[in-house]
Amino acid sequence: MESVSLSFIDIAIIVVYILGIIWYGISKGKQESSEEYFLAGRDMTWPVVGISLFAANIGSNTLIGLSSDAYQTNTAVYNYEWMAAVVLVFFAIFFLPFYLRSKVYTMPEFLERRYDSRSRYYFSFITIVGNVIIDTSSGLYAGNLILKIIFPEIDSTYIIIGLALAAAAYTIPGGLSSVVHTEVIQAVLLIIGSMIITYFCFVEVGGWSGMMSGLDMLHGSGYLDKPAKDVFDMAGPANNDAYMPWTGLLFGVPLLGFYFWANNQFMVQRVLSAKDLNHGRWGALFAGLMKVPVIFIMILPGVMAIVLFSDLDISGLNYYITNEAGQSVVCNNLEDCPNMTYPVMLYKLLPTGILGLVIAGLLAAMSSSISATLNSASTLITMDFVTKLRPGLTSKQLVRVGQVATVVLVLLAAFWTQYIEQISDSLWEYLQLVLGFIAPPVVAVFLVGLFWKRANGHGAFAALMAGLAFSVFVIVAGMYDFAPAITEIHYLHKAPLLMLGCIIVHVIVSSLTPPPSQEVVDTLTWNVGLYKAETKELEGLSWYKNYRVLAVILLIITAVVVAFFW
Repeated sequence: MESVSLSFIDIAIIVVYILGIIWYGISKGKQESSEEYFLAGRDMTWPVVGISLFAANIGSNTLIGLSSDAYQTNTAVYNYEWMAAVVLVFFAIFFLPFYLRSKVYTMPEFLERRYDSRSRYYFSFITIVGNVIIDTSSGLYAGNLILKIIFPEIDSTYIIIGLALAAAAYTIPGGLSSVVHTEVIQAVLLIIGSMIITYFCFVEVGGWSGMMSGLDMLHGSGYLDKPAKDVFDMAGPANNDAYMPWTGLLFGVPLLGFYFWANNQFMVQRVLSAKDLNHGRWGALFAGLMKVPVIFIMILPGVMAIVLFSDLDISGLNYYITNEAGQSVVCNNLEDCPNMTYPVMLYKLLPTGILGLVIAGLLAAMSSSISATLNSASTLITMDFVTKLRPGLTSKQLVRVGQVATVVLVLLAAFWTQYIEQISDSLWEYLQLVLGFIAPPVVAVFLVGLFWKRANGHGAFAALMAGLAFSVFVIVAGMYDFAPAITEIHYLHKAPLLMLGCIIVHVIVSSLTPPPSQEVVDTLTWNVGLYKAETKELEGLSWYKNYRVLAVILLIITAVVVAFFW
């Protein structure tokens, strides 16, 4: 594949988009008070909440990661997408009411109300770290992959800094209101762009039959290790060598999804901005519905790319990888560089004008995820740390602190981007590996705290520390190649085992120490009485306003789509 250059029309479309979205974001900003800046005044309606959740989740890192794994015939990556619908139903039923009624700004703040300040500060700290090294850095990395092809002579450092500044340009002055409103525009553009690239892939490959026959031919030639009918396997055997062991799907995927959608500040913050509980629930379910068709518009193109570009020489793109000898060499094909799958599809298939539109959509996805994580991390720094250290600050001073924190965070994220490929060849695998260490202890303390009245602050903190100690041990063991019996366990097995260990520690320590206050038990733990009272409140609502009916419909739609590919 020869080097790529954009036409004037494509460049004009991209520039107009970037300038337009920055202007729109700033115009929608709210910063008169800390509640307006960090939670958009808590007056967002359900469509905005739902689309914002989807856009924040489907960033350019996810889009490139999904197509990369699909190219490697790991289409079971779709399990992360449809499982989001199931997790969001659980979230809407059990957790969201407690979050909204408590009027908290952050998830660590909620953890403090249920337990104590130790859990709050620890969770806040690791969430900030996760926002930087998982979400913001991977988004910048993905954006660099796209633009580096067009501008190979520009150092990646300058591209990454430019992308970071573009996303921060409206996030810093406008806060969450700017972020959420721009995400609505960006989500629409992203979906349109994904549908366009899917259409051109289908035309080029000859439709579904052309794709399946092409996969079988590659299997017959020895290029693929599986026939076409097995490319869409959703789960494999329960061993550590499978991409998606069925046991990992049953226990690991829901765990990671629960952390991401129900505990992660940068996702939950959008729901905290909802005008009331119903709008929060409807928005969460709407986001789950939008996740279901992702397999058609984001994963299938990666599978079709196997047929279209398996023998494509991409050395002309000057994309460098590190070989086994530790040398930086030009990548010659997609088999060695699957992260380049989506960029190659863009530049090989799309005509002038449409190419600029789709690249603008990809940059939209990148800026959505980056702005989301920057705003949430600055909220954590401001509301969980600065307000404790300087309780006398005014609301406007807190806004200023949040803006300064955003600048610092975006610089740290840009710095960390250079280490992503050193950790994992696959962007999606990188995201899940890091998440697999952060999520289990946090999910354990949230679940135990909601459903067990005896859970207390001592048990929660002990569980978090136990999770931290084990994670550090596994990371060090992997670096220095000892304890292979533990380090070689599949991360989708490792995560639920770690959570189980944290739950056991939580229960033991809580049982040996004084119980929480009755007020905490009454207001922050779930009981059947709450469900019965809510049932009476829902009796007079139309079916399309009853979130329980909507949740059942969403689960049925999800089951039908998953069954089609199973």
